[in-house]
Order: sequence, then C-alpha cells, then structure tokens
Amino acid sequence: MKTLAELGLRAQGGRDANITGLAVDSREVKAGSLFAALPGARVHGGEFIQYALRMGAGAILTDARGAAIAAAELAEADAALIISEDPRQTLAQTASLWFGPHPENVVAITGTNGKTSVSTFCRQIWEHMGLAGVNLGTTGVEGFWTHPLKHTTPEPITLHRVMAEAAQNGVTHVAMEASSHGLDQRRLDGVLLSAAGFTNFSQDHLDYHKTFEAYFDAKMGLFTRVLPQDGVAVINLDTAAGHKVLELCTDHDLEAIGVGRSESARLRLMAQRFDPTGQNILFEWQGKQHAARLDLIGGFQAENVLLAAGLVIGAGAQAEEVFATLPQLSTVRGRMELAATRENGAAVFVDYAHTPDSVETALKALRPHVMGQIVAVVGAGGDRDTSKRPLMGAAAAQNADFVIVTDDNPRCEDPAAIRAAVLAGAVGAGGTESITEVGDRAEAILRGIDALGPGDALLIAGKGHETGQVIGDQTLPFDDVEQASVAVAALEGKI
Repeated sequence: MKTLAELGLRAQGGRDANITGLAVDSREVKAGSLFAALPGARVHGGEFIQYALRMGAGAILTDARGAAIAAAELAEADAALIISEDPRQTLAQTASLWFGPHPENVVAITGTNGKTSVSTFCRQIWEHMGLAGVNLGTTGVEGFWTHPLKHTTPEPITLHRVMAEAAQNGVTHVAMEASSHGLDQRRLDGVLLSAAGFTNFSQDHLDYHKTFEAYFDAKMGLFTRVLPQDGVAVINLDTAAGHKVLELCTDHDLEAIGVGRSESARLRLMAQRFDPTGQNILFEWQGKQHAARLDLIGGFQAENVLLAAGLVIGAGAQAEEVFATLPQLSTVRGRMELAATRENGAAVFVDYAHTPDSVETALKALRPHVMGQIVAVVGAGGDRDTSKRPLMGAAAAQNADFVIVTDDNPRCEDPAAIRAAVLAGAVGAGGTESITEVGDRAEAILRGIDALGPGDALLIAGKGHETGQVIGDQTLPFDDVEQASVAVAALEGKI
C-alpha cells in the first residue's frame, strides 16, 4: 500500500489516499485501487468511472474530459480525484513508482523493422559477456528470465510490473522494443533508459497513425521525451530517416553513435562477404578495424548486429568485449530463420517481413546467399493498413523470381479480397507468368518448396515467429517453420 503523495500524485483539494493497487480495466478494480480512466480511440475511460467507483476505487486518475463525463458520480463518491493533462504519462510514471526498482541497465529500440532482432542480439551479447539479460517485446520476455506478453510494448501497469519482477529475479540488463503505439500512448514513460536505438522507417501502422508524419513523430518520442539527457542515442545512418533522427538528437544535445556504411558513422560497416550459411564483415570503431564472422543470413543483419553492439557500448560496456561476442550470435526465431533444407540443397527461410520495405529488404538480402532462383510466399494481414497490400505484392514481384500470394492473418476481413489487393500489386510489377495465388497457406508453402531446384531458396514472409493464424475471432495453430519442415519431409518421402 502507498499513498498518493508517495506516488507523486496530487488530488483535488490536496486530499491524500492509501492506494492498494492500479487498474485500467474497471473490472479489475479492488477496494482502494487507483483507476486510470484514459482517453481511448473509440470510448473515453471516463465512461467506466462509475463502475470503478462501485467496485470501491479509492482514487480516479483521468483528464478534464473524463472528470466531466463522470461528474455526478464523482461528486457523490468518497474517492480522490487526480486530473492530469496527460493521464497516460502520469499513469506510466505512477506505475514505475508503484512497482519499484527496474533492472539497472535498460535500452530500447524503435523503428519499423528490426526491433526484435536488435533487442535479441543485445540480450545475446550480454549473455556471452556473463550478464543476466533479457529482451522484451514481440516474442515476450526471453533470456535469463521468461514471461509471456500480449503486446510488443505492454501497457504501463503490465510493463512496470514485469520490469520489477525481472529485477527481483536477478535480471540486470534489458533490451526492449519500443513500438509506435507504445510510444504514442506513453507506455514507456517512467522507464529509465541508458541508451535508445533507431533501426529504420517505412510504411506501417497508418491505420492507427493516419499519416507518415504522425507515425514518425510517435517514434521520435523515444528520443525527445523518454531518453534522459545523459542517455546515448544509437542510430542506423543507412537511410535518410536515420540522418533526420541524428539531427533531432543533436538538437536535443544527446550523445549519438551513428551505425552503418555512412562515412559519418562512428561504428562503420566497411565490407561484407556472403556465402550460403552466413557472412563475414569488416567494421571500424574509433579508428580501429575489426573483423567478425556472422552465421546470419541477410546483409541487413550486419546492420542489426552493429546497432545492438552500439547500444551495449552506449549503455556502458567495453567495445572490445562486445565485439568478441559477435561470432557467437544466433538467428532470431522467425527472422531470416533457416526452417528446412531439401536433399538437393535448396533452403527454406521464414521471416517476419510484413511491410513493403521489409519484404523488399528480406528478398534483396537473401539474393547474395543464393546461387539459383528465389521463390517468395507472401500475404497481408486483415484489419490493418490496407494501402500497403499492393505495395507488398509489388515488392515481392520485383525481388523474387516466383511469387505465391497466400493468406496471412485475415482476421475479420474476406481473405480473397486481401489476396486480390496483394496480387494486383504483384501482377502490376512483375507480370503474370511468375505469379500465382494459393489461398491455403499450408498448400502455398508446400507448392513453394516443391518448386525448388538445386541452389534455389524459398522465403516465407509475414508471420515469422507466430504460432497461430488469426481467422475471424479464432487463432488456429499454424507455424511457418513447422509447416516448412513437414512439407520437406512429405515431399521427400520421410513421412
């Protein structure tokens, strides 16, 4: 139990109260809870204040609109009222104080693609340095301590509870994904960061943010609002967006480490040489060159690895010790993951690429590792940004030799309509002879694998690490990696 004063909150009339817990769902309110009535996309949380009061809430945190919605109920209730201009940010800071100390060293990564890979590589680097680390995001909490998560960046109460539990379980280092939704909704506020990273920026989530500008501004909140003044920004400079982020960080007097092939990068990628199982890289730090073998497929993985190395260095580690761990890094599940190999040597890869840019990047990155042709299985999710669907089809057709358009997670939309949009983009960019449509994802994977000759490769894009396919309101078991293995075994008479 803590008082409002101990949580840094000031109620109307200067009233204090003993708080027994925090809740954003009125159904989870207990006697003495602080209920946060937050503005929502469809309904304002103020509509639920009356129910929270009936459950015995000891305090209500909301904005002026929420207070006005429940004015009558609040006037009659014996509960403290805290009105904030930004109740989401206030809740995040309150949750941080409520749950207590976090692990001592935390870094966060934002960007359209690569967040999971970079955060996982950070964790792997720490592990090989003998430190107790975890990565937190799309794949849950992984590493020294594990915990499931429903969202890439959990809502503040869950996030700060998990961070406190991680510390209690001996975790000292955390690398977390910072989604645009999470940043826009102030979920990371209250987390003390040592360093923050930026991967790249391309089209995604416009169903939520509406414009590229709003989407970019949401991500920049990591540097302009969450990262403290003594924190370090680590930025991929191989895109125009990266240089824009660097300029923004410079304007905010933040120390920055640029990463990539750019001559202005402090951690500079000098050269890469590819082979069927990985790549060798040459890079420079502080005027000294280093070489490393990476058992990772895709040129962009070198950028992810160096960004992770920069974050670990920015958070206080010695560079030489960090670089010594790089050859030991392993593929992140569902990120250019080798799922199966045919007897003729053809390889099957699974990747989480689910935006036009990530599909293009994955296929281009795969090309130097492949002697023959590339087949791509691609689809698009339902109930999400519709404008990117034809662009994903076009990206696949322009960068693969053969494309199979299939279902991803159709959710509550007509799967055929989604496929039609992807197919239209593919046909417009690559003609019809090398493009086909197979609605059933398992059959599409089987056909793709059956088409592989010696030296060829198949990229199954879209779902990556996911173990279910969302159709309507149901999630049915489906794992691309598992399906690829089964298909190879079936085609080669092993089952």
